[in-house]
Amino acid sequence: MDKAVVRDVLDKVRAEGRDALTAPEGKRVCDAYGIPTPREGLATTADEAAALAGEIGGPVACKIVSPGILHKTEAGGVIVGVEGADAVRDAFDKIIANAKAYDASAEVVGVQIQQMLSGGHEVIVGATTDPTFGKVVAFGLGGVLVEVLKDVTFRLAPVGTAEARSMIEGIRAAEVLRGVRGAEAVDFDALAGVIHRVSTLVTDFPEIREFDLNPVFATATGARAADVRILVHTGEVTEPVRPPREEILRVMDRMMNPRAVAVIGASDQEGKIGNSVMKNLINGGYAGKIYPINPKADEILGRTAYPAIGDVPGDVDVAVFAIPAKFVPSALAECGRKGVPAAVLIPSGFAETGNHELQEEIVAIGRRHGVRLLGPNIYGYYYTPQRLCATFCTPYDVRGGVALTSQSGGIGMAILGFSRTTKMGVSAIVGLGNKSDVDEDDLLTFFEQDDNTQCVAMHLEDLKDGRAFVEAAQRMTKKKPVIVLKAGRTALGARAAGSHTGALAGDDQVYDDILRQAGVVRAPGLNEMLEYARSLPLLPAPKGENVVIITGAGGSGVLLSDACVDNGLSLMDIPPDLDEAFRRFIPPFGAAGNPIDITGGEPPSTYEATIRLGLEDPRIHALILGYWHTIVTPPMVFAEVTARAVDQARAKGIDKPVVASLAGDTEVEKACEYLFDHGIVAYPYTTEKPVAVLGAKYRWARAAGLLT
Repeated sequence: MDKAVVRDVLDKVRAEGRDALTAPEGKRVCDAYGIPTPREGLATTADEAAALAGEIGGPVACKIVSPGILHKTEAGGVIVGVEGADAVRDAFDKIIANAKAYDASAEVVGVQIQQMLSGGHEVIVGATTDPTFGKVVAFGLGGVLVEVLKDVTFRLAPVGTAEARSMIEGIRAAEVLRGVRGAEAVDFDALAGVIHRVSTLVTDFPEIREFDLNPVFATATGARAADVRILVHTGEVTEPVRPPREEILRVMDRMMNPRAVAVIGASDQEGKIGNSVMKNLINGGYAGKIYPINPKADEILGRTAYPAIGDVPGDVDVAVFAIPAKFVPSALAECGRKGVPAAVLIPSGFAETGNHELQEEIVAIGRRHGVRLLGPNIYGYYYTPQRLCATFCTPYDVRGGVALTSQSGGIGMAILGFSRTTKMGVSAIVGLGNKSDVDEDDLLTFFEQDDNTQCVAMHLEDLKDGRAFVEAAQRMTKKKPVIVLKAGRTALGARAAGSHTGALAGDDQVYDDILRQAGVVRAPGLNEMLEYARSLPLLPAPKGENVVIITGAGGSGVLLSDACVDNGLSLMDIPPDLDEAFRRFIPPFGAAGNPIDITGGEPPSTYEATIRLGLEDPRIHALILGYWHTIVTPPMVFAEVTARAVDQARAKGIDKPVVASLAGDTEVEKACEYLFDHGIVAYPYTTEKPVAVLGAKYRWARAAGLLT
């Protein structure tokens, strides 16, 4: 890779105030990074064009070279399949005439004479600068199909060749590239090499804004780009400011495990936020020091009040703000002078109401004084290991391993209500609001090393720094599941873009692919996010892909099978010896195979025997149970039998994911609660939900590299 050549080309283009490279400049860049392109040359006269075509041989493509004409085809600037000296001269003259008619003011450098490529499949390899994730590389079907089908995959750049290959295999038309109806498969390694080089190029040169190779002709013997389009930033290119990980951990640890909390705007008056925060800190059982700050009070709720935070006699780890927005800047500056590392900003009235200047002011104050800001416009935060309720909501007392975050206050209330109703064990509930400073990657950095947190679920509307989020998530998902509900899944509309890749990247597909690259489990809706958060910590990680369904009703078996397909689960092909073992426990009119239908009239012993067999056979990696309400085996009897079998297997060191779908009258609700209490994920009246939870666990386990 010759970086010096690329630097020379880009510096020249930007010095001239241009935002696009010409085709010959694009070829120089590609050649410098080993990106295969056809033989070509630049002709400034018709005779030069004819001579170049003769040297190249065979039919050629003739294309206008003009810094002012990006879309060459629209300008009549492309003629392909030209053969013979006279035909090349005629094509040259026609292209020049078309270009002048299209834009008389455009500078015409000449005509590119290029070797014609054919055969194989047309694909696109590109890169763009995403506002959230920075440099993103794309792969998909090329030519006109890229705009029609939009069968494209995205990854954060740079990507290695293995990740690049996963992009190729990730498009819906991958089977076509593998060869169908006797056609040869394309060279996947060559294609992956092109993707890798493009991703390295745009990473090495951040000023490259958009990069298109379209089409790339992929054949059994290689891959070569027929057309190159490169757009650059004309202004300064800056990277987001990111605090070091050690600094993030230092501040987040003091925020989550404070020895002293100050409430700025504390009040004795019922109905005031400052009163609610004080009560919740006290009534929630927080054992650290609580300092009410109010210049008009001597004492609040039995605690000595101070006129300003600078008057507090000791150190303060967190300042919770419960004052109107207009008073926040001066109080925040006082926190900075006091050395408070973290401020929790409950007040609204900032960017969410259009007051961007006030939000920018507090961010600047925080940076100047070294104060990290959570919020503004939030309900506060909980950290249950410290019995810390720094919110205007009520304390939460069911401690456990799930941390939940939300960008929206309304969604935060839904999270709180669901947690209470299901008695979900929670380590933290955090509101992020406007994310003026602290955001998801700060929280992930803390939760990654927090022994009290085993799973994180996040509702987000956007990511302030997508690259930092991915880096934090990739570290964490190797150890603990991260579940994300990304609001705004519908297409954002076509962005103004000068390349196919740039236009395609305005879609939710970018989020979807890159969150998957980060190892994140994406939830399709709020209820799914909450159910995944509740259930994934209960399920052990599977050790393999073989899933078996045991059901008492054939209808539910079919629906459970459909749900497995929808969730990317693999139903085990039952070997003959295991088939025979199951048949020993089920009636002759039942069905072995997979699903295993034990029929509805069977006693508890049949459920217990088949479940035990499923648990004890090491070739089976996960069980899905379908229960049908019968008099012979009532719901609670089924629940007790199942829990006993699973508990006894665990005592032997056998721990597999088990999920259950219960169909029946209202008694099945209590049975599901019993199963949940025994670490078995179970839902009434649905075949989809338990399988979706199991699918989510599998997605995380695959990303974490836990499956053999």
